Amino acid sequence: MTEHPPKVIITKIGFDGHDRGSRIIAAFLRDAGMEVIYTPPWQEVATVVKLALEEDAEVIGISSLATDHLLVPRLMAALREAEMHDVQVIVGGIVPARDEKMLLDAGVARVFHPGTALEEIATEIRQLSARTRTARSSEL
Repeated sequence: MTEHPPKVIITKIGFDGHDRGSRIIAAFLRDAGMEVIYTPPWQEVATVVKLALEEDAEVIGISSLATDHLLVPRLMAALREAEMHDVQVIVGGIVPARDEKMLLDAGVARVFHPGTALEEIATEIRQLSARTRTARSSEL
């Protein structure tokens, strides 16, 4: 049996409509062989959790330019409430150092800043996806 490619959601939550970065990341990850579910901007936390459940996503990538990363702790709480502890969350974009610590403390796996190499992001997602699969297989 062959292993399936990482399944990742790339989205923006809140009112930040700047989606150029998320579109670039989504296209790169798709071209790198991943299964990418891309949403348009302005998603609600509950919608992202529902999509992750329906799609059996392993990683959720949140793009932030205008402080919408401050909503990510709500996303983390909603994932825990939905018993989706194994889904890994990453954040990319403009994230001040003080906010990065808050995101990591909330359970975010990694924060990527502007200028991070696309291959570094893809490598991290592959590793996080493998972590999710391992957690899911140990639950069976």
